[in-house]
Amino acid sequence: MKFFSWILLAASLLTQHCAVAGDADTPLARALKAYERGEFVPASQAFGELGAQGDPVALHNLAAMHLRGELPESSPERARELLARAADKGFVTAQLALGELYESGRLGRADLPLALAWYERAATAGSVDAQVAAGTAHFMGRGTPADMAQAAQWFRQAANAGDVGAQYILGSMYEKGDGVAADLRLARYWYAAAARQGDEAAPAKLKEIDGRLAAQ
Repeated sequence: MKFFSWILLAASLLTQHCAVAGDADTPLARALKAYERGEFVPASQAFGELGAQGDPVALHNLAAMHLRGELPESSPERARELLARAADKGFVTAQLALGELYESGRLGRADLPLALAWYERAATAGSVDAQVAAGTAHFMGRGTPADMAQAAQWFRQAANAGDVGAQYILGSMYEKGDGVAADLRLARYWYAAAARQGDEAAPAKLKEIDGRLAAQ
């Protein structure tokens, strides 16, 4: 699921870059506009030339085209190579994408420890999606022994950044004492944060927690 969500995100990012570039007459802007018109071969050639010069956005976008099957010789392995080059330049989106690619099994088999390593690299750089992915890996024991305390640390970072799912999970962890000291007031705080963002289950949890706090 994460892999396919990343594929959609890649297309979204390409569109966003077009919007940001506007009418700027730059090689990247021209490549992005060619992509938007469905001219995949000229776009891929332009991304390749820019990538050879070290442009991480172009490397990422060419990798996305490989993963979307938009090239005559689309290759997940070639996508991995391109993403690795962009990731090594500090491009956080590519770091997250590598985690998703290694988790997906598109390279022949899933490599969950390596996926987690890339998630944590992107999470450390500030990617909220990667923080959630890293927290989930530690919570579920995917690619690493389950570690609720480590999961709570990553979920807390994502929750502080506004991720509603992380806010709800963190509320549950404080309620149950999973990886953190049980604390109903902190549980209420995070359930309330999730509720304000429209989480459907959070209001019921708030009501339940309020009742337990009132009985203390």
